[in-house]
Amino acid sequence: MATLLYRLGRTAFRRRWLVVLLWAVILGGAGVGAATAPASSDDGTSFMPGIEAQKAFDLIGERFPGTEANGANARIVFVAPDGEKVTAAGNRAAIDALVMDAADEPQVVSAVSPFKAGAVSEDGSTAYVTVNYKVRAEDLTEADKAALEKVIDEARASGLTVEVGGTALAEQPAAGGSAEAIGIGLAAVILLITFGSLAAAGLPLLTAVIGVGTSMAAIMALGSVFGLSLTTGTLASMLGLAVGIDYALFVVSRYREERANGHAPHEAAGLAAGTAGSAVVFAGLTVVIALAGLTVVGVPMLTKMGLCAAGAVIVAVLVALTLVPALLGMWPNAVLSRRTRKGRTLPAAADNGGTRWARFVLRRPVAVLVACVAGLGVLALPAASLEMGMPGAESKPVSSTERRAYDALADGFGPGFNGPLTIVVDARDAADAKAAVTEIAQQIATTDGVVSVSSARFNPAGDTALVSAVPATGPNDEKTKELVQSIRAERGALERETGATFEVTGSTAMNIDIANALQSALVPYLAVIVVLALLLLLVVFRSVLVPVKAAFGFLLSVLAALGSVVAVFQWGWGAQLLGVEQSGPIMSLMPIFLVGIVFGLAMDYEVFLVARMREAYVHGDRAPDAVVSGFRHSARVVVAAAVIMIAVFSGFVGSGESMVKTIGFGLAVAVLFDAFVVRMALVPAVLALLGDKAWWLPAWLDRLLPRVDVEGAGLTAPAPAAGGEPAPREPARV
Repeated sequence: MATLLYRLGRTAFRRRWLVVLLWAVILGGAGVGAATAPASSDDGTSFMPGIEAQKAFDLIGERFPGTEANGANARIVFVAPDGEKVTAAGNRAAIDALVMDAADEPQVVSAVSPFKAGAVSEDGSTAYVTVNYKVRAEDLTEADKAALEKVIDEARASGLTVEVGGTALAEQPAAGGSAEAIGIGLAAVILLITFGSLAAAGLPLLTAVIGVGTSMAAIMALGSVFGLSLTTGTLASMLGLAVGIDYALFVVSRYREERANGHAPHEAAGLAAGTAGSAVVFAGLTVVIALAGLTVVGVPMLTKMGLCAAGAVIVAVLVALTLVPALLGMWPNAVLSRRTRKGRTLPAAADNGGTRWARFVLRRPVAVLVACVAGLGVLALPAASLEMGMPGAESKPVSSTERRAYDALADGFGPGFNGPLTIVVDARDAADAKAAVTEIAQQIATTDGVVSVSSARFNPAGDTALVSAVPATGPNDEKTKELVQSIRAERGALERETGATFEVTGSTAMNIDIANALQSALVPYLAVIVVLALLLLLVVFRSVLVPVKAAFGFLLSVLAALGSVVAVFQWGWGAQLLGVEQSGPIMSLMPIFLVGIVFGLAMDYEVFLVARMREAYVHGDRAPDAVVSGFRHSARVVVAAAVIMIAVFSGFVGSGESMVKTIGFGLAVAVLFDAFVVRMALVPAVLALLGDKAWWLPAWLDRLLPRVDVEGAGLTAPAPAAGGEPAPREPARV
């Protein structure tokens, strides 16, 4: 592999104009495709096939033709001025006028006056109406939204306080924007400090932006075909930007190192691609495998996120291996330090911060190891209390109308009104469909924890009905989860009695089912990731204990990150500092997505750092000296790469989208723990204690494993004089 990438790097350096032109064509083509593609929307596939709530949603779509089971809705809440009631003549007239005008819109399925539907609070201060649409929220036109906003403004003009929740007018999350700008700005400062050169700092930023631009344009171009959402694009841009900067950073850093060692520019570019480029390939491969592995979880949305992000990582790898050497060919000396440009180089054995830190750890390995394990272990403790759910309007800022509508409903009707359960009664096999539905509705109404049950709404065929049950507790309350289980437990007896069956769905039940399914999948997925790490690192480092140590460190960092997420977003510790309006269950998708991404990123640092240690060891250094050598060459760049990733991910904490905010924070703290605690402290401590045993591999296993030259051991020719041609090389073993 090293020889192949060495030749690729030299070719890109020599054919720099052709390579740059090809990337310009690719970026331009993707941009044209994005500009001409129809607006992307969800493809309508089930969110999570197999769970009861999803089956019920699918049944609604089948039995109620012309209506989307997950069609848009707007829950409009009216609050009377102090001392008045919504039933007063003037207030009632304003509300009825809104309902009539809203119902006349062509996309509206139903809008019933709260005075007819019984949607008025006992004290008469609050009322609500739900406007249901035929299509999903993303399919509503601007005219549809403007018509609804107009009637709401007219109602407000009457003196009523009018707030609106639901999906019809909710802002759709946007990819890009300030988060990327913040991340790029911080990365620029870090790169400038690391390299001390504007060109060296700017090149990784330029190539990362080109890579992210290509990836995002491709996602937008394919969005209408594969149903890719804007949130999917945000997450892909987050990862693409982070790894794009890091991968280019490693190649540029190795190029500077080879130039400082006396190699000609084209030779240094080839060596950088063959050595650091090999590490980039394997680091990128770990991220791609972890992200693609999300397909086994069985959540189409998670699959799309993983595959789009994996595509962005692949583009970042290709950019680092081709475009970076090409740009180095255009400005071969601009990225060099001032010392190198003037012909002055440091001795090979010169100490730096990395060597001093490594020697500090080597002198105190037990103390450092105990401190790392104890510290991360304490941070991981909250993860045992992980509760998964799907935070909704209650997590939005109080300045938003969705949050104010949520609070007004909870105050007027109780917290359960914000998460009603939808009961889908299938009475096809019942002798009397209406009697069966009535019996089921009455039984559910007597269940402990149910406040009220609505009248049944039948489909045109009269064999299926929808009933809404309002819980006494909020959507994310543990008692609501128990209520859903209790209602489902009554199904067997009611089916025998009435001949009809039912399923429980609605956003609350859907979130409960998704959380249960993903929580069950988390541990098996984590086990798969750990086994994958062991196998991959076994091939890369040809060692038994190094992969075990890496997997153990990964578990520590990911559990500590999950614990931190639980402490902030679930327990509320320091939540206001991050703009978290209300603590609650962790987003259902977040933990399993975090595990996959952190695995890939953790293996990045493992490969970049430990590969240099192995290179020194196989070239004759003693085990402790190999650790010091690895830190001398890699610590500074790994630290810079980690800080850049933390900066990029932290930029997304300011997102208004709850899932993006949570993932941004989780990834930032995970990189912090993995890079600075695990890789920079725990790893050298363990290697110091193991000594030569760290690199032990049974002879029979050595014969079975494929040989992969990650750090370019096959590129062993002496450095040529500046301007000379490279000496012939023996091919590296792949």
